[in-house]
Amino acid sequence: MSKKRVVHYINQFFAGIGGEEKADIKPEVREEVVGPGMAFSTSLKEEAEIVATIICGDSYFNENVEEAKAEIMEMVKKYQPDLFIAGPAFNAGRYGVACGTIAKAVQDELGIDVITGMYTENPGADMYKKSVYIIETGNSAAAMRKAVPDMTKFALKLLKGEEIGAPEEDKYMSRGIRRNYFAEEQGSKRAVNMLIKKLKGEEYITEYPMPDFDRVEANAAVKDITKAKIALVTSGGTVPKGNPDKIESSSASKYGKYDISNFTDLTEADHETAHGGYDPVYANQDSDRVLPVDVLRDLEKEGAIGELHNYFYTTVGNGTSVASSKAFAAEFAKELIADGVQAVILTST
Repeated sequence: MSKKRVVHYINQFFAGIGGEEKADIKPEVREEVVGPGMAFSTSLKEEAEIVATIICGDSYFNENVEEAKAEIMEMVKKYQPDLFIAGPAFNAGRYGVACGTIAKAVQDELGIDVITGMYTENPGADMYKKSVYIIETGNSAAAMRKAVPDMTKFALKLLKGEEIGAPEEDKYMSRGIRRNYFAEEQGSKRAVNMLIKKLKGEEYITEYPMPDFDRVEANAAVKDITKAKIALVTSGGTVPKGNPDKIESSSASKYGKYDISNFTDLTEADHETAHGGYDPVYANQDSDRVLPVDVLRDLEKEGAIGELHNYFYTTVGNGTSVASSKAFAAEFAKELIADGVQAVILTST
């Protein structure tokens, strides 16, 4: 029996081409096993083989989605695979979005089975877990040894046409699909048993998980705003001209801290936006539209606020994971407190 054909998609980092400095490479195809594909090949054994590896830079894909998707789709068509594997992307945001986007396109437009792998907080997981099968992985490539066997086991099920089990059984992220089945016990008895376990503090598994909303308690009001030091923080991507720290336009992996002590107004000559999730024209013409330095300077002169902090903090909210956002804030919040900042104005788009 001939082996099933698999096409594997990876980014520039896992292809060994380079990191962020090579994230703009265009799609290319190699008729060989590359990077994590070697582990997949070992796990697939005699059942299937990777006939081609498609490589694309994360920045290129996310900044040229339609062009990149079209190029990659043509590459996939050429090899007529039985299965398309993307990643795993772990918690790399832009990589996860790329894996989810191209996997959904291959599935929907070419009718080919697809699978990818991501950490649960990868923005790509939120975007695509209801559309394609995403195996849940750890948050970094250190989890590769577990991710590959889990993905391979699931991949072989797809290739053999076997029935896919529940998410907890086959280790994929829940797609929100519920199926009727005959249970050994009535629903009332199962519900009471779960309640008893909950009251006893014992572990139990709900049959209907509810969304978990992260609530943040409001701080007490600033006692005297006319004496308070106010700082500006934005997820709108405002940066000095040229984006000196190269904050990504989507799924940002960093934030910037920039001095505005000598600015009363942000102009087209000195500031711009790095954000890739909205039309940047008006924000580039006048960055005060996203980061209102001009208005706060007026309030400062009028005595309506104590002073504007000398530095602002900025990142791009577009596709950036919750985990990354929390980590950024936890880091620079300590600096703000140490600098005597009493209130922050957080602007978005």
